[in-house]
Amino acid sequence: MLLEAPSHTFGLARETMPNLSQEIYDVTIMGTGPAGLTAAIYTGRADLKTVMFEGDLPGGQLTQTSEVENYPGFERGIVGMNLINEMREQARRFGSEIHFAMIKDVDFSQRPFTVNLDDGTSFKTHTFIIASGASPRKLGLEGESLLWGNGVSSCATCDGFFFKDQEIVVVGGGDSAMEEATFLTKFASKVTIVHRRDDLRASKIMQDRALKNPKIEWKYSHVITAVHGNKQDGVTSLTLKNTKTDEEYEFPTNGLFLGIGHTPNTSIFGEELEMDDEGYIKTAPDSTKTNIPGVFAVGDVQDKVYRQAITAAGTGCMGALEAEHYLAELFDGEAAAE
Repeated sequence: MLLEAPSHTFGLARETMPNLSQEIYDVTIMGTGPAGLTAAIYTGRADLKTVMFEGDLPGGQLTQTSEVENYPGFERGIVGMNLINEMREQARRFGSEIHFAMIKDVDFSQRPFTVNLDDGTSFKTHTFIIASGASPRKLGLEGESLLWGNGVSSCATCDGFFFKDQEIVVVGGGDSAMEEATFLTKFASKVTIVHRRDDLRASKIMQDRALKNPKIEWKYSHVITAVHGNKQDGVTSLTLKNTKTDEEYEFPTNGLFLGIGHTPNTSIFGEELEMDDEGYIKTAPDSTKTNIPGVFAVGDVQDKVYRQAITAAGTGCMGALEAEHYLAELFDGEAAAE
């Protein structure tokens, strides 16, 4: 069972009209998860005028994780929300502005770029760092939402440790589900994969690994229709439905992991930025640079492989340094032209 995470108590309310201190910022950051906040720490410390926007989920997915035990520097772990709060205050200490508002769209056609907020406010920025993350795809069940972070998870690497010697379920039939299930067998006594079809979509090598694992059992042609439990005890059972017979029955389990993929939060950018077929922003090799000079993508919005707080923070650092270098060249070039 996962520990209960505290509720969102950032002292924030949606700003009807953010009080922006600048007409033109050096750096604008979209998203305040580990990637965005790390970028803000670096750009603020470099004395660049930096502004950040929280979006719909302040702090990103990490705020929905109860206990973070694999982020360096915290021997006994730290509640995800507390880690984000520490990073937020560190960014503010170096002068970064943080606003609880939504970015509606960005005009990259002219420099400086124009950022439009959903309340009608507009301002300009010389660089733009996209740290809007990716959202796990969910089943859309009431119990799933209620027990998110308390027995329901989308990250085996983050939360598998909490399920030592317990029986858990992974839903999905692709590579993500096979990888999650195989990893979870390091901790769980039994992992049951629930898949709605008769056959798997995963690559052959990932299928073979899962099929040969003695700790993995299978529920083909099944879907989950309900998640049962409470925040104190976590998940206690699922209601499964056989898609061939329509039979429903209760299936006892201690946890549910979603292996049905993630959706990157990139919809506002349309076709301006180069993305892959899944909507993840493409960046240059060993870089956070996008196809538009002065625009950088960091964290889960461009990383569909690792999706960890520490790797997100690392790319946030990279994006900040690259933005700093871009600005130095930009202003040096303007000075030389005068």
